[in-house]
Amino acid sequence: MVAAYFLLPLDSLGPHRPAVSWSVFLVSVGVVAVLLLRQITAVTLERRDTRPGLVIPLLMCLSVLVFAAAYYGLAKQPGEFAGLRTRLDALYFTLVTLATIGFGDITPQGQGARFVTMLQILFNFVFLTAAATSLTRHVRGRVGERHGRRGGPGDQPR
Repeated sequence: MVAAYFLLPLDSLGPHRPAVSWSVFLVSVGVVAVLLLRQITAVTLERRDTRPGLVIPLLMCLSVLVFAAAYYGLAKQPGEFAGLRTRLDALYFTLVTLATIGFGDITPQGQGARFVTMLQILFNFVFLTAAATSLTRHVRGRVGERHGRRGGPGDQPR
């Protein structure tokens, strides 16, 4: 996925094609959100026909790359970002925002950049937190099964 991020023709998106750029971004975020919700539901319902241990981490990585691609496209518009020029800068800013570090070396200045940054923060709080919680629940359940007991939220460590 990371190789695809660096190889995809993202330069065809940006300020010269705003309708297409925003549509691709919003659809991508929506698809990742729906797929994450399906995995979260599968873990909550303890469905055995899914593989959340594989799918959730991949979707989490994909969400980071979708936001990085959006930031890279927005950075092509003058006045949107200060300090963001390359794909690596965009990936770095996405991870710094995800980790809530905020070094301040790259800052969203335009309305579009601030909107996407706020959307990423909300996405992180809602979807990635729920996905990480579900993944932890799934892994604990699997470990509990292998040790001859059922792992659940009420289980206490021995």
